Amino acid sequence: MFSGLKKDIYAVRDRDPAAPSAFKVLLLYSGLHAIMWHRPAYWLWNHGFKFTARALSQIVRFCTGVEIHPAAKIGRGVLIDHGSGVVIGETAEVGDNCTIYQGVTLGGTGKETGKRHPTLMNNVIVGAGAKVLGPFTVGEGAKIAANAVVLNAIPEYSTAVGVPARVVRQHGKKVVPAEKLDQVHIPDPVSQEICKLYMEIDRLKEELVEMKTEASLVKGRGTVEDGGGIPSDFTADS
Repeated sequence: MFSGLKKDIYAVRDRDPAAPSAFKVLLLYSGLHAIMWHRPAYWLWNHGFKFTARALSQIVRFCTGVEIHPAAKIGRGVLIDHGSGVVIGETAEVGDNCTIYQGVTLGGTGKETGKRHPTLMNNVIVGAGAKVLGPFTVGEGAKIAANAVVLNAIPEYSTAVGVPARVVRQHGKKVVPAEKLDQVHIPDPVSQEICKLYMEIDRLKEELVEMKTEASLVKGRGTVEDGGGIPSDFTADS
C-alpha cells in the first residue's frame, strides 16, 4: 500500500512543476487525496460494503471536488491535476501514469447497463474540460486536447481535438492538414439548420405560387368553355 502511495506522490512531483516536495504534495494536493481515498472505497465496494463505499466517495467529493465512483479502476502513478470538477464513472478504467486535468469527465452516454464508461490505457493525457463518453478505449500514450468531446475510440500515440473529437496526429505525424484545425472559425450548427429551414420555406412558397397559377389557368379555361363571362347576345357584328 505504501509503495503504491509513493508512486502516486512521485507522479505528482514528476509531472507538476509547481509541486514543492513530497511532504507538501501529501498534505495539500486534492487530486492525490481523491486517489488515496479511492483505494479503500474500491476495496469496500469489491467486498460487498457498497453503501459504505459510496458514502466514502461522496465525502471525498465534498472535500476534494473530485468524484470517483468506488467501482472505477484507477492505476498507479495517476495524476489528477487541480482536480476540481473531475468525474470518473462506475465502469471507467484508468491505466498507469495517466494525467487528468480539471473538469474532465469519464462518463457514459445513456442508460446502458454493463460496461458504459471509457478505458484509458497507460500514459494517457486528458486536457482540462475534456469529455470522454462511452465504452471505448483510448490507446496508450494518447493525448486528448482541452474541451474535446471524445465519442469514439482513439488509437495509441494519437492526439485528438475538437467537438466531436477527431484524430489530428498519430505517432507524431499529422493526420489532418493544419488549415482544417481552426477551432475558432467553425460552422455554427444552429445557423446552418436555420438556413436550411429558410431554404425549405422558399421552396414551399415557389410550389404554392405554381399551384395557384395552375389553378387560376384551369379555372379560366373552364369559364371560357362554359361560356362564362361572354354575353349571350354577343355577335360578330356587334
